[in-house]
Amino acid sequence: MTTAQQQELDVQTLRDVAVRTLARCYPPHVQGQVTLLCHSENATYRIDTPDGQRYALRVHKLGYHHTSEIENELVWLNALQASGIQVPRPIAGLDGHPVQQAPVGGGQKLNLVLFNWVSGTEPTADVDLSAFKRLGAITAKLHQHSREWQRPADFRRIIWNHRTMVGPQGHWGNWRAAANLDSHAVGLIEETLQRVERELARYGQEEQRYGLIHADLRLANLLVDQEQTHVIDFDDCGFGWYMHDLAAALSFYEHHERLNDWIEHWLAGYVTVAPLSAEDIAMIPTFIIQRRIQVLAWIGSHADTQQARSVGAGWVRQSVELCQRYLNGEFAKVAV
Repeated sequence: MTTAQQQELDVQTLRDVAVRTLARCYPPHVQGQVTLLCHSENATYRIDTPDGQRYALRVHKLGYHHTSEIENELVWLNALQASGIQVPRPIAGLDGHPVQQAPVGGGQKLNLVLFNWVSGTEPTADVDLSAFKRLGAITAKLHQHSREWQRPADFRRIIWNHRTMVGPQGHWGNWRAAANLDSHAVGLIEETLQRVERELARYGQEEQRYGLIHADLRLANLLVDQEQTHVIDFDDCGFGWYMHDLAAALSFYEHHERLNDWIEHWLAGYVTVAPLSAEDIAMIPTFIIQRRIQVLAWIGSHADTQQARSVGAGWVRQSVELCQRYLNGEFAKVAV
């Protein structure tokens, strides 16, 4: 399930698959205009029907998840919805199954899932710090559900541990493939990861610390509609450390001058729902630097995407600087 094993399909092919599958596999009332929303790991399309309804169609990337793993993501979404947490609702095809498949040649098939449309506005941290407090609270609710939910015996999702996140065969690729890394930078990152690995081994994977998480719970994956907050994009959900969801919330902006403020507000929101131990809080710098290097791997393996191109060489340099600050004990220090 590594990035190196994934295959890219061009944008036109993906759109053709989306249009064809929508017409072939779904009922008439969800048919409509197909518009690309985003193309990153997956391609996501907005469907606008003649009667004014909207839906979201997700076309999965080849090789990233098995069909059964996608089905299990949807099982969790249904359980979250039943518990009162606002998440997207998958819509079954004509055959009654929520995951549809489309052949793309060579005996390969793409997985597709249609969701109800979720309205709302993405909160912005630069405008209101309370956005991170809201994010912390909803993250705690997800973690509570994860700890209490009785998963089906055959439930399987992607595993997020140190090896699969930042190892040479990590799910998002090898961070060494990122551009603008010289020998000094590589050595510094390797030293950082050695310390991270020791800290994680000490922290452990007890059930209160490690379980089913969203794994990409950034502000971009929240939609606020008046008094309701919806969590979207569970494509990377899997088994990992709960505190990784805080690190994921800071993705791409770990060098920001307001980092500590964001962390403090996230924590303030979280503890209104569930407690955190001193050990959890002490691990925050480790999880954040690990996530930064994980995203560095993503940048290297997705160099042709708009997001990867937009970060520029300066972002890589900042990543190396953050590693040095972490080793010096000067990174992500918050007063709680």
